[in-house]
Amino acid sequence: MIATSIARSFFLAAILALTFFHRCISAAQSKPAFAPDKMETVLYGVAYYPEYMPYERLEQDVRLMEEAGIAVVRLGESSWGLWEPEDGRFEYAWMDRVIDRMQKAGIKVILGTPTYSIPAWMYKKHPEIVITRFGGQTITFGYRQNTDLMNPTYRFYCERVIRKLLEHYRNNPTVIGWQIDNETSSGAAANHDVQEGFVSYLQKKFKTVDEMNKDWGLNYWGQRLNDWTEIPPQEGIINPGWKLEWQRYQQWMTTDFLGWQAGIVNEYKRPDQFVTHDLAGPPRADVNEHDIARMLDIVAVNPYHGTQDQFDGLDSTMRGDYSRSLKQTNYLVTETNAQTIGWDSKEQFPPYDGQLRLDVYSHLSSGANMVEYWHWHSIHYGQETYWKGVLSHDLEPDRAYAEVSRTAHELKRIGPKIVDLKRSNKVAVLYSSDSYYGIEFMKFCDTVNYRTILNQMYGALYRQNVGVDFIFPESTNLSYYKVILVPPLYVASDEVLNRLGEYVRGGGNLIVAFKSGFTNEYNTVRWTMAPGPLRKAAGFRYQEFSSLAKPLALKDDPFKTGSDNHVSDWAEMLILEGAQPLAFYDHPFFGKYAALTQNHFGAGTLTYEGTVLSDTLQAKVILDVLRKAGVTGPDQQLPAPVRVKHGTNRAGGIIHYYMNYSSDPQTFQYPYKAAEDILTNTEIAPAQSLTLKPWDLVILEEK
Repeated sequence: MIATSIARSFFLAAILALTFFHRCISAAQSKPAFAPDKMETVLYGVAYYPEYMPYERLEQDVRLMEEAGIAVVRLGESSWGLWEPEDGRFEYAWMDRVIDRMQKAGIKVILGTPTYSIPAWMYKKHPEIVITRFGGQTITFGYRQNTDLMNPTYRFYCERVIRKLLEHYRNNPTVIGWQIDNETSSGAAANHDVQEGFVSYLQKKFKTVDEMNKDWGLNYWGQRLNDWTEIPPQEGIINPGWKLEWQRYQQWMTTDFLGWQAGIVNEYKRPDQFVTHDLAGPPRADVNEHDIARMLDIVAVNPYHGTQDQFDGLDSTMRGDYSRSLKQTNYLVTETNAQTIGWDSKEQFPPYDGQLRLDVYSHLSSGANMVEYWHWHSIHYGQETYWKGVLSHDLEPDRAYAEVSRTAHELKRIGPKIVDLKRSNKVAVLYSSDSYYGIEFMKFCDTVNYRTILNQMYGALYRQNVGVDFIFPESTNLSYYKVILVPPLYVASDEVLNRLGEYVRGGGNLIVAFKSGFTNEYNTVRWTMAPGPLRKAAGFRYQEFSSLAKPLALKDDPFKTGSDNHVSDWAEMLILEGAQPLAFYDHPFFGKYAALTQNHFGAGTLTYEGTVLSDTLQAKVILDVLRKAGVTGPDQQLPAPVRVKHGTNRAGGIIHYYMNYSSDPQTFQYPYKAAEDILTNTEIAPAQSLTLKPWDLVILEEK
């Protein structure tokens, strides 16, 4: 009888558990499909690694998270050796208890596929799967992201562990999304299978060897190839077109790997779950983030930034603007500074009071729907000992924890009002990783490059409180923007350059940096007069250019920049064909050539910079074009440390974020319609004087 009673009780418990399980599945599957701009509220949280803790403290951690108001955690992406401690044996209990506890606390979970950090048994069994770079350097065990993404053995193990995790957790209602891999790149792999794959890649792209010979000019130095089997190892290749294609192939390897992972996850995930990948500090030339974004439901980004007096919001905003632009919708922040960062302790600069909170709103005002810290707790061992978390090494609540808690409770109240923010910017920056590499292969300077000009242009816009989108060579929505800035577009097809010319003809305003249009899409110099297809829209031509041994002034200081009235490093000798000269070099020889020009073409203008401008000159040139294009106003009159960003919330309300990136109070007049500060529920009238405390902000919603 006792045995029968136990059996009945067990059966009844099993039925109840099964009923609850099916209800959970039904509830989860009845939710609408995930959309990056249809989230209920802002998510605020941390990456959490209980497996790194020096002692058992799950209960204590979750209690502290609940008290702080943490809403989401990212788990599991670094622990393949725990998921699969030996070949084919999978363990889930260690994570089940964590996820169960998060569910009880009402904390959502993002699970990561653990493929970027292989277990020791795999390295021992298959040492061939790690990266071998040019020169024979291998990326040994102990490093992460040390695997050849194309290796079939590595992919076999990746697929197996991904499927196991999805099978186990896909119906868990606490798991809201899946992060595939982590900050992925090819790692400059040059393994034998990678080199073989490159040959196949070339065959698909060029179809015939003769076509490749022609595009790359391989008759030069007798490099001509007659058969695909003659392609030599990549190491030592110096042809610019060949090197560029190798970099594109390296980008493609990452895109292919992440797309392959996304395909597996999509076989299992619920409609209300998302697939994301965390990009490391974009834009990065070694990955094609634009192509990767197509594989994802929502883009995630890991933006780190300077602190204390180096914190001005620029890095956070630039990474956010770029990430938002990849899919032209909201995005996630999966990692950012909690306290100090660094792989050593040389530069430990904990944020000032208010900076943690202000950085959160820097991201949200750019269109982020989630901000997570890396990480919850500081680590007591390993390379990232000094990359501190919300909790310091003593694991007790501290100043950072208090500020995170304040911010979390604030977001619980106002999150629904600011989530899914839509930005509507009329200025864009065109980004080209091909041009980055093209210039790197044929440097004109050791201190100035594609990236420095990109940062200079973006920084000038940011400091003038101009909202920015990023566009790409393949973008076709150019007419949406009143002004487009083009850092040195050294590598570009005729199609791209003609599209830019038509943008100007149609009424757009283009600001173009030197070296643009010099080579075609194969990184081969054009045999037409520079600047190639841009010549008519630019209104000039040139045949000569010169390095500058020392900076030159511009004649008569045309932009009134005083001691910053100088250019440097490179000068194109522009011969005018209708363009108006904006500035000439102050020099006995170069003085006959314009340094800056502006041409009216059709209904628009093309402003060209034939040299490297000082930061102040660059800002003046850009601001002049912005004013003429009608995209300036009261935002450009704010005190220097104050940044403003505008957007529309999902209720259609116009939102204005005013943020003070300084240790001093800042006062200004509010220039827009009557509004409410949703942080304090305070009414704000037009032209009212507002004072922002140090490292503080207001969020105003127009009535």
